[in-house]
Amino acid sequence: MRYFALSGRPLSEITIDAAVQEELTAADLRIHPDTLRHQADVAENDGNVQLADNFRRAAELAGVDDEDLLSIYEALRPRRSTLVQLETIASRLDSANAPSCAALVREAAEVYSRRGLLRPDRGPGHDAGGSADSDATRSGAPSDAPA
Repeated sequence: MRYFALSGRPLSEITIDAAVQEELTAADLRIHPDTLRHQADVAENDGNVQLADNFRRAAELAGVDDEDLLSIYEALRPRRSTLVQLETIASRLDSANAPSCAALVREAAEVYSRRGLLRPDRGPGHDAGGSADSDATRSGAPSDAPA
């Protein structure tokens, strides 16, 4: 198997010299989903199913915008999101062809609900601090306000 960056550039072309010459882009430094899936297969064949699952989820997320990825990460921290917000994120992941990641968010939502780790839902129009929702909160993104 030949390995490629997310940009499609062959790994053999990603060199220190190319970086010094400013020939590389950010996408040249990101891993390609096919490489992650290959790593998943290797891990699974070696009996490491959990690592394989992680590589497969990473492959699903390889094309997700950095800002979106960070907002999902932030939303998954305890008491940062309501059940509805987590379901909205899971639905977005389903739409982005990331079903394993969507399932993981739904599993986290269920566990957070059971353990009391969801952000209190104060009803429409209010965030965790009781003030009016921001556009980001209504869209399913977590609030920056601490719980």
